[in-house]
Amino acid sequence: MNDADVSKQIQQMVRFIRQEAEEKANEISVSAEEEFNIEKLQLVEAEKKKIRQEYERKDKQVQVRKKIEYSMQLNASRIKVLQAQDDLVNSMKEVGSKELLNVSQNHNGYKHLLKDLVVQSLLRLKEPSVLLRCRKEDVNLVESVLDSAKKEYAEKAKVHQPEIIVDSVHLPPAPSHANEHAHFCYGGVVLASRDGKIVFENTLDARLDVVFRKKLPEIRKLLFANVAA
Repeated sequence: MNDADVSKQIQQMVRFIRQEAEEKANEISVSAEEEFNIEKLQLVEAEKKKIRQEYERKDKQVQVRKKIEYSMQLNASRIKVLQAQDDLVNSMKEVGSKELLNVSQNHNGYKHLLKDLVVQSLLRLKEPSVLLRCRKEDVNLVESVLDSAKKEYAEKAKVHQPEIIVDSVHLPPAPSHANEHAHFCYGGVVLASRDGKIVFENTLDARLDVVFRKKLPEIRKLLFANVAA
């Protein structure tokens, strides 16, 4: 083999090696680009997922905040409605209380009522001796009905007539514009056993409270039947 043949073979080997190297380089380049694109796509998807999760988290926070605010506003509205209802009911009771002033101003009617209140109190206490307390302005009227009250009680309870001692301490007077914030009483009586262990409050104020509490559900139903709960 002469030098020319050797040189030719060497050039062929060089071209073959170079071609393989180029092909390998292209293969490596394509593989690297594919891996880069895959990794880039994975990174983009990961970032998209993080953004979606962050959006969902913030959206949930907004929704929760809206629900809390709505609940607070709803509760505040309900409280206002309930307060308005209570104010109306209390104003009705106040009107009823003022009407009690007319009861004691009717002399004959109030005298008869006092006797009935004393009898009712005696029947409730069932004590042989009681202490009676009334307003100072009612003392004479109360004393004028004691005999008939004791007699009626004794007949109803089938016992001896009880001893009734009118207390020197009196119930508060009727309300007046001169002293609106002082304690007051619209009338009636309070009876107690001599040892003070049993007390029966039978004032007009107490009677109004009892009736009002008893009728309160009915009153609310009549006034607020069409109001949404």
